[in-house]
Amino acid sequence: MITTAQAIRIIEEMASIIQQNKDYLTELDMPIGDSDHGINLARGFQAVTTKLPALADKDMGTILKTVGMTLVSTVGGASGPLYGTAFMRASMKVPGKAEVDMVDFMAMLEAAIDGVKIRGKSIPGEKTMLDAMVPAMEALRAAEGQSPAQMLAAAHAAAQVGVEKTKAMVATKGRASYLGERSIGHQDPGATSFTLLLGVVASAVQEG
Repeated sequence: MITTAQAIRIIEEMASIIQQNKDYLTELDMPIGDSDHGINLARGFQAVTTKLPALADKDMGTILKTVGMTLVSTVGGASGPLYGTAFMRASMKVPGKAEVDMVDFMAMLEAAIDGVKIRGKSIPGEKTMLDAMVPAMEALRAAEGQSPAQMLAAAHAAAQVGVEKTKAMVATKGRASYLGERSIGHQDPGATSFTLLLGVVASAVQEG
């Protein structure tokens, strides 16, 4: 179980990991995007952290919806609407809840994936964040029945493999699609940032 207090700490840690990797994510974005993925996400999550104190007594759905709305309104480029949609779709699966379990988490990730597919008009294999999200979801399903820590570790590992696989893909969505075959060899920044965020959740559950 993850309580709302723990969720707020996890979101704070997500902001921290994005800030730490801001330059790395931006470097990944330089050859195939607008050179701003890390900068934009860091700004968005910084804005999120300013909202967290007011969410201390709120339910899980409200917390996630606020994160999503804040990202949409403060993150430029494609990543703001995509991440914002992911969090808002996830929030719709846990309205009024004070804590979530792995069944909830899987429903949230599934909803987030559906939202990203619709918002980005994309499917796995197109060198996007879905290429980390979908393998993570598949790994969660395959690990059902194991401990939450084991399930999330499996999901994080699968997302990392997914990120690696984006290097061999031709981008067909967003700015990267203009490069066509020249996008091969470059790692997708969106898949990378998602994997960093999932790693925060996995670590938090591992540490209890």
